[in-house]
Amino acid sequence: MSWDIFVQDFPKTAQSVSEIPEDFAPASLGSRHELIQKIKHALPAIDFSNPTWGILDDPNTGYSIELNMGEDETMDGFALHVRGGDAAVESISAILEATGLRALDSESGEFFDCNEAYRSLEGFTAYVAQVLNR
Repeated sequence: MSWDIFVQDFPKTAQSVSEIPEDFAPASLGSRHELIQKIKHALPAIDFSNPTWGILDDPNTGYSIELNMGEDETMDGFALHVRGGDAAVESISAILEATGLRALDSESGEFFDCNEAYRSLEGFTAYVAQVLNR
C-alpha cells in the first residue's frame, strides 16, 4: 500500500479541490524528459533508469517514493507512490517546487500542503496499520 499523490496542472487560483471549475481542462506539463531533469536537479538520488517509473529509495531515509511517469512523452500528470516516514514530505515538496506544479493528496482529498501532509501521512499510516492488524 502507498500514500498516493497525484501531480497535475491544477488551477493556481483554487484554494481547495472544490474550487476547481467543472469545465477545467489541465494544460500539458511538457515533455517527460524535461520533468525528469527538473526532478533530478532537486533530488539527484532519484533513479530514472526506467523513464516511466522513477524510484527514490534510500534505506537511510526511512521512506521510498516511486514516480509513475506513464508511457507518453508529453505529460498530462504523474503520480507519486509514497511508503515510509515523515521525511518523504520534504522530498514531495521538493518535487513540486522543482516542477512548479500542484498535487492532490489522496488521503485528505485536497491539494498537497507541506504543513498538512504530516497529518495526512499519519492518517494513511494509521489506516495501513488497521488493515494489517485485521
